[in-house]
Amino acid sequence: MIAYGERRLMGRLALVAALVALGAGLGGCGYSEEEWQAQLDKYNRLLSKNQGTEGQLAETTRQLEVAKQRVAKLEADLEAAGVDIGKLSKDLEGRTTEVSRLSSTLEEREKALAEYKARARQLELIKERFDLLRRKLNELTRLGLAVNIRRNRMIISLPGDVLFASARDTLTKEGEQILNQVAKVIGADASLRSRDYQVAGHTDNKPLVGGMFRDNWGLSLMRAREVLLYLISPEKGNLPIEHWSASGFGETDPLASNDTDEGRQKNRRCDIIVLPSVEEMLDLRNIAQ
Repeated sequence: MIAYGERRLMGRLALVAALVALGAGLGGCGYSEEEWQAQLDKYNRLLSKNQGTEGQLAETTRQLEVAKQRVAKLEADLEAAGVDIGKLSKDLEGRTTEVSRLSSTLEEREKALAEYKARARQLELIKERFDLLRRKLNELTRLGLAVNIRRNRMIISLPGDVLFASARDTLTKEGEQILNQVAKVIGADASLRSRDYQVAGHTDNKPLVGGMFRDNWGLSLMRAREVLLYLISPEKGNLPIEHWSASGFGETDPLASNDTDEGRQKNRRCDIIVLPSVEEMLDLRNIAQ
């Protein structure tokens, strides 16, 4: 197979040979010098245009490689932060293979470049959104709370063993102090205060039999409800009630293995989930298409 650079050289040699042959033919047929010069000028313009296109192709190819590297870097950054872009990664891998199979025309490379630039911009917007949200919640990390991205949502994890006594749904004094700090951070920022949140209760897998909660589902839901009521209470958290909801997951969404005491302790928690807005959900959905 002839390489692209060799094809360009052969094309130029063929064009020069054609010009020489044309000059000989025109002279033999009695064309005037002016007519010959006009034809020569015409082909010189074509040669110049061809060289210009080759230069554009080389520059577009260079920009395409830069854009592909940018997309790869953004993917790695987002995945390291916890954003799930697995479907997008597979899609881009397929497109990379497809681009490599394309013949090296300027139009095809420009189209591929436009696609990669658009995807890089989408990734940048999503990264900017998560970075901004993390910065706004940074005060909570300094208080020792875990603030992470999980399933494409920013989550504030509150340790269940600190918030509640074993198998109880009444907040401890230390738990109230933690929730006061959470409410203070969210309430002090207008953009955070106006967002939607869901308090999600979680337990380990040790069965809870009988009692007022009946099972782990009941315990997790009532704990989430208790956190919710504290945060929206006008005398306590004083956060807007219309932006808050609660749910109970029982033992169904563990963070760690339930085979160890340490793992079970991590699983006993209440998460405050920062729910994405409609615009943010559209961003995440579009980028995976």
